[in-house]
Amino acid sequence: MKFQAPKGTRDFYPAEMARRSYILDAWRRVSQRNGFEQVDGPIFESLDLYKVKSGDGIVSELFHFEDRGGRELALRPEFTPTLARMVAAQANALPKPIKWFSTPNLCRAERPQRGRLREFSQWNVDILGLDDSVTDAECIFTAVDLMSELGLTPKHVRVKISHRQTVRNILAKLGVTDADMPAAFNLLDRMDRLPREEVLTEASRIGLDELAVRMFQEFGKDKYPCDQDGVIAAIRSKLVLDRGDPSVVDFETLGTELETFGIADWCEYDLSIVRGLAYYTGTVFEIHEASGAERAMAGGGRYDGLIKMFGGPATPAVGFGMGDVVLMNVLADKGLLPDSEKVSPRPDVFVIEVTGYTTKSLKIVSSLRKQGVHARFSYKTTRNLGKQLKEAAACCARYALIVDERIIEQDVAGLKNLSTGEQSDVSVKEEHMDDLAARLGHREP
Repeated sequence: MKFQAPKGTRDFYPAEMARRSYILDAWRRVSQRNGFEQVDGPIFESLDLYKVKSGDGIVSELFHFEDRGGRELALRPEFTPTLARMVAAQANALPKPIKWFSTPNLCRAERPQRGRLREFSQWNVDILGLDDSVTDAECIFTAVDLMSELGLTPKHVRVKISHRQTVRNILAKLGVTDADMPAAFNLLDRMDRLPREEVLTEASRIGLDELAVRMFQEFGKDKYPCDQDGVIAAIRSKLVLDRGDPSVVDFETLGTELETFGIADWCEYDLSIVRGLAYYTGTVFEIHEASGAERAMAGGGRYDGLIKMFGGPATPAVGFGMGDVVLMNVLADKGLLPDSEKVSPRPDVFVIEVTGYTTKSLKIVSSLRKQGVHARFSYKTTRNLGKQLKEAAACCARYALIVDERIIEQDVAGLKNLSTGEQSDVSVKEEHMDDLAARLGHREP
């Protein structure tokens, strides 16, 4: 019987795993240098945890089951509910601000397609405990820092920023009632993926006539650079918003912060970005490949009410999530996803035995490994030096340690730099292993 990986999942052989680790390592490195601490939680949670955040409709999108005790559980489709549960449980004991990141595997029961799988890894970055636009800007900066780390530029990707309250004000001016506001947000979030006739039909259900729909569509098309003087005044004027509208003030403050962080050229205001989930309360943003050829690479925003929803105190919060699938697609399309050979673990030394296996040569390997050196050797029976050197080069070893007859009489072997071809003799006595490890770059001499 022949088995295959389940639909919408991936097998990671060594080459694929090396590229995946390249992404995960970059996520971790960027998070830590921006001051975030790593957390994680269980791979399954109570089904009610996801219902609290997203409503009963989320159940169809989950892999859920009953345990032997009859409890309803679900494999985690996202990390935010787990984060909210963890913060709510220890909110008074956790020092503020809380700056956490995670890189969990997630599962969603949906139709696999380009950029969307049933199992994937996601980078989550969150700041909790501060109601300040600087934390919104810092989250965006951290995402941009990752983009830059991987070789992407503002020509490759755009950070699209909006504000839920500004959009709510605009929808209200177009005639959308408070009761229909969730449906209007949902429609705006999906509008670019729907046929015009379907947009008109759904818009009529929330009380918009054709003229209002046209205005609804128009305001979502305009983009406003974050680095130009007077752009907020232009938004206010065009959208007929009051001068004291707090959401526009938030835009102005955020724009200053983005310029201070030096990332305004990566960003633009785009009022079509609303993030369909109802728990967002203020600034929202998405990162898109500039041509629009891919799904959003990342998305997030401010969610000041979520911790209280999970039984904790009122806690301001902002964060984002970035999946590995679209990110790897974009890097591959731009020629920025490295070959597996360049990101696979590279042996420091390949021990070559030209007189057959000896106790001494295997002791050298084990001694070097104990010193932290990545040491390999050939499992083949050949004693041919040329063939073993080719094997060493094939695994991209930095050095070859050639063990020949002299090891018996002098405890000496030949150390060959496989990049330069230079070779010299080194002592392989047990008491000199520290010196050899230092030469290979893993210990102080």
